[in-house]
Amino acid sequence: MRIGYIGLGIMGKSMARNILKAGYEVVVHNRSRESVMELVGEGAFEAHTPAEVAIAVDIVFTNLPDSPDVELVALGEDGIIEGAHPGLIFVDNSTIKPATARMIGKRLGEKDVTMLDAPVSGGDIGAREGTLTIMVGGSDAGFITAKPVLEAMGKTITHVGGLGDGQIAKAANQIMVAAQMVAMGELLILAQKAGADPEKVVQAIRGGAAGCWTLDNKPQRLFAGNRQPGFKAYMQAKDLGIVMDTAREYGVALPLSAVNTQLFNAMLEMDMRELDNSAVIGVIEQLAGVKLRI
Repeated sequence: MRIGYIGLGIMGKSMARNILKAGYEVVVHNRSRESVMELVGEGAFEAHTPAEVAIAVDIVFTNLPDSPDVELVALGEDGIIEGAHPGLIFVDNSTIKPATARMIGKRLGEKDVTMLDAPVSGGDIGAREGTLTIMVGGSDAGFITAKPVLEAMGKTITHVGGLGDGQIAKAANQIMVAAQMVAMGELLILAQKAGADPEKVVQAIRGGAAGCWTLDNKPQRLFAGNRQPGFKAYMQAKDLGIVMDTAREYGVALPLSAVNTQLFNAMLEMDMRELDNSAVIGVIEQLAGVKLRI
């Protein structure tokens, strides 16, 4: 199979690189050509539009910031739909609204294109190391065909259900991620302001019931003064917006997620949008009147 990848940001470039390392021919496209030329230097082929990618490949992946971006690349001028051919599989690794994924899939289905929504979790580290968690929605046949390529990018790959269900799983994932980031910020600042050593507190609790990926991976970066992404705060805020929109659509109250959404939106107002999502501790610092010692 020949594979296309559109959207070569922090995550997408590494994911495309891992597909290339797995031995596939890869055609890449991105608005900024720097990442394109980097991958071309490693053996990929360049395309100048999403339509050009779609014409040339059997499976085309996208990894884009938000729902409107995916809709434009998939259905807009020079989009995937204009290069569509029967049997093409479109796999979207972006995090978007479930309703948007279902609408795009329906439109592409009219061109005999199969769509899978396959958002990912695991951050820049998981993308580089090929250990991402991938949540897939769509047809059984499409999943079976795409799975070997997904295995080049991820370690835990789950076919959740029909189209859009991958995005439902990602929304659930982001509820938990946001809660962990905020809780970590609170416990570190509480420990410090109450007179305990935050590093020792983390050592004490991470092996017990509080143990989680966030405590295993994020505190040492914060203690070293490193708040760079990672997963950018504005993307976490965007994902929480999708969570809350989906909750309203289905009439579900999410009180904790509502508060966490406010905290991440506060990061954007405090000029921390480009920092890591763990840097939400900066909002807690402001509220507590104390900075984490480094």
